[in-house]
Amino acid sequence: MSLTGCGDVATQSKDGGWSPAGSSEHDSHEPPAADAAFPGFPRAEHIGQLSKQESADALTALNVPFPTGDIHALLAALPESPRRGGAERYRRKNFGPSWADVDRDGCDTRNDILHRDLTDITTKPPQGCVVLTGELHDPYTGNTIDFHRGKKTSQAVQIDHVVALSNAWASGAYALPYAARTALANDPLNLLAVDGPTNNAKSDKDAAEWMPPNTAYRCGYADRQVRVKSKYHLRVTRQEKEALTAVLNQCAA
Repeated sequence: MSLTGCGDVATQSKDGGWSPAGSSEHDSHEPPAADAAFPGFPRAEHIGQLSKQESADALTALNVPFPTGDIHALLAALPESPRRGGAERYRRKNFGPSWADVDRDGCDTRNDILHRDLTDITTKPPQGCVVLTGELHDPYTGNTIDFHRGKKTSQAVQIDHVVALSNAWASGAYALPYAARTALANDPLNLLAVDGPTNNAKSDKDAAEWMPPNTAYRCGYADRQVRVKSKYHLRVTRQEKEALTAVLNQCAA
């Protein structure tokens, strides 16, 4: 998997944009139309296992290039408004099956990220997909963590959604097509293997509420937050924008 390639769901408006069910096209808090990046995706008729077409659409959304421009310009361009979650509260299944094989490489997303982020890995034969052991240089704490797959040990290393899915939902993902939400949940740009307890402490906090304890990684974390929200047309609150600006102003160009 490469870095370049997340009740009622949204309905398509007359101009081809996406609006949350029950909302007006003139809603002042409606996120920007996502049709420029995710054109013509059909609405999901169910929430859960992906159909062949939904899987293809999710792969297309995943492979939309992530923004590579100046990070300060990308942050300034993010729409700023209070969060709202559309007509329906956040549910994990609105972002597709957990750890789907969106890129169709034969491995689920969790193991793809373990392959990417761990060193000295061993894998389960014969496919070599499932990571059994490895070593993580954790970006959130700066510590080195030994990973051993098992019921009582796997959670020492967890896969974090940098922009938490509940935060993404309330920031505008409720209005995205199902395939784009599935892509967001499985996009390596938005995923990091990290220390389990630290990830639990982060929970679904936004950038104004939480930054990695490892100050050396805060620039990288803030950068990812901005690029994920830019790629998926998500909003930030005023507090988020201020916190991200404060961190990025201290980072090397």
